[in-house]
Amino acid sequence: MGKKSRVKTQKSGSGASAVVSPKEMMNLISELLQKCSSAAPPAGKEWEEYIQIRGLVEKIRKKQKGMSIVFDGSREDYFPDLMSWAQENGASCDSFTVADFGPEGYGLRATRDIKAEELFLWIPRKMQMTVESAQNSVLGPLYGQDRILQAMGNVTLALHLLCERANPASSWLPYIHSLPQEYDTPLYYQQEDVQLLLGTQAVQDVLSQYKNTARQYAYFYKLVQTHPAASKLPLKDSFTFDDYRWAVSSVMTRQNQIPTEDGSRVTLALIPLWDMCNHTNGLITTGYNLEDDRCECVALQDYKENEQIYIFYGTRSNAEFVIHNGFFFQDNAHDRVKIKLGVSKSERLYAMKAEVLARAGIPASCIFALHCSEPPISAQLLAFLRVFCMTEEELKDYLLGDRVINKIFTLGNSEFPVSWDNEIKLWTFLETRAALLLKTYKTTSEEDQSMLEKPDLSLHSRLAIQLRLAEKQILEKASASGRAKRLHFQKKQEEGALLPRYEESDIALLENTDSDAKLPIILRKLEEVEEGQEIPMEEHSPFLNGEKALYGMSMEANGEKVQEETQKVSQDVDSALASIGISNQHGQREVGNLSASRTEDNPKENSE
Repeated sequence: MGKKSRVKTQKSGSGASAVVSPKEMMNLISELLQKCSSAAPPAGKEWEEYIQIRGLVEKIRKKQKGMSIVFDGSREDYFPDLMSWAQENGASCDSFTVADFGPEGYGLRATRDIKAEELFLWIPRKMQMTVESAQNSVLGPLYGQDRILQAMGNVTLALHLLCERANPASSWLPYIHSLPQEYDTPLYYQQEDVQLLLGTQAVQDVLSQYKNTARQYAYFYKLVQTHPAASKLPLKDSFTFDDYRWAVSSVMTRQNQIPTEDGSRVTLALIPLWDMCNHTNGLITTGYNLEDDRCECVALQDYKENEQIYIFYGTRSNAEFVIHNGFFFQDNAHDRVKIKLGVSKSERLYAMKAEVLARAGIPASCIFALHCSEPPISAQLLAFLRVFCMTEEELKDYLLGDRVINKIFTLGNSEFPVSWDNEIKLWTFLETRAALLLKTYKTTSEEDQSMLEKPDLSLHSRLAIQLRLAEKQILEKASASGRAKRLHFQKKQEEGALLPRYEESDIALLENTDSDAKLPIILRKLEEVEEGQEIPMEEHSPFLNGEKALYGMSMEANGEKVQEETQKVSQDVDSALASIGISNQHGQREVGNLSASRTEDNPKENSE
């Protein structure tokens, strides 16, 4: 250890291609950018487009072979330097060490007994790589003139990381050395691994992630080579697709939100050492202390000496874990499958249904979620399905009848059905829809389980099959739940049971219950968002450490707080983003997945 720089450029030879002329490379890059910026393919042609884009990327990678920057030695060699650097810069290092935990990879191991809620880790701002530190670095001049960098903090962090990696004098080298040289995100999958996801609900996000990354790389390659403000960037001499894929994955799996120094807004950051923690179920236990200007983490539970220290990343689905973090979490209590539903505009009752939904604060077209737990649907989805299945008379009753406001309040309340017939219809719909979705898969659950038993299965193939199987199991549970509910309400109807009616006195029931399904729809933040956006995570309350309120590193689950910042950028940002096929909203969608009030809600994520 202790060498000033362990960075080198890979030698040509050992299979490396002949030197490629700048013009030839620029032609390939331009072709890739054009392909990735073209209109979205027709339904069913997404895989074909992916193959074409991947073919171009592989052609570029082949010509760039031997040009990427690598470090001497293994990742483990650099952990002592990481710990020394952290201690020198005021981080806490006396309660843990970095250790190898086998299948889980590297993590933090307790070097003493740690009590639950004990503050054991803090990381000062000066150790963190942020959008602000990027602005004050060699990347600053380009950042000041490129609207896309200004609108997409995650991309800024990725380029910031690459510039610092190439700088032998960078103060962040001990951290950068400690990062993995490769990742297990789908960006690193072989084509046959991605093919295993065809037919899943997650595959579109996987294909989009690859296309977005390729498009961004092509755009910034051209920018670095041609923009005057990029003339001093170290990337000008060597900026390969593999370099960008590595940086994107580093940010994707680690970026988090912290407050700016004045606390007025949030910014994106990479938080060294803390991002070594692995995930388990629990609660958010990390916040930002503005007074001491540092990220702070308290123990999720009691830890004995030599036990691994875990944190909770947030209420993420396994699709999000696999796509953005590169792992599958077996006991994920928050797993779910996205389901896209909408009222057809050609339907005769569309206007009435859309109006009732609007009064409940629900769009007529949404991405909802089917959950792995019971009940499989949220209050919002229950409300949507009730309206979706209403007759004309029932719609009139909810629009013009007596006490319509009260009725809107109860749309998402499982204890107040619209009618027995309506309940039967909605649960029949759910049962049938889930069963139909199951038929779109090319394999059965049993076949997937048999494949997972093969000892020679690659890690990436295993992740893909685990995700595919988890989706099916959620759909199977949803279909079974729909059937059970349908039979239950059919029995109620046959028995002539009276419908429960909402009374003013029942408001106490609505306000003083722990069940999400009993809360008035319009008094809660919607769990679902407009079609095309991701399903947000839950929001957690800020953690208080004694008298100091830790700044909740939170944002609205669908990215509203970040969008408040982004929306201040003038409309030419949107047109610039559109020119390379990136929407402002989509760029922040990934950030939106950070969710909740603590940093580790996304310690390992995102970069589209």
